[in-house]
Amino acid sequence: MAEAKEAEAMQSAAAAAEPVQPELIQIEVAYATPAQQQIVKLRVAAETPVQQAIEQSGILQYFPEIDLSQQKVGIWSKAVKLDQQVRDGDRIEIYRPLIADPKAVRRRRADQAKDEGRADPVTGGRKRERAATESE
Repeated sequence: MAEAKEAEAMQSAAAAAEPVQPELIQIEVAYATPAQQQIVKLRVAAETPVQQAIEQSGILQYFPEIDLSQQKVGIWSKAVKLDQQVRDGDRIEIYRPLIADPKAVRRRRADQAKDEGRADPVTGGRKRERAATESE
């Protein structure tokens, strides 16, 4: 009996001395420019922060213009912080800065439509053809 307990204790000590392999999960890191896109699939430890996963993906070598201190990142189109931990199946997306304010672009387009007579000058909406009965 004593020998069995001693052998069990030695096995437990040996198991404790072996490094524990972290659980690996599958993720993707994605970045796109108007000219190209890159999606890198990789396996990382289960509790890896987003920034570390991006660095491990090697995508920063493909696109040296990426500046993680300036650019926003997200997981499946939802903005996240760089220290958030990734989960199995996550797709990390690195977002490019906007080159134009979408609201200002829409406003310019609406003003142009008014100037060209394609939009109602008061509401800015589409002009409607008046029914023949209204003009009589």
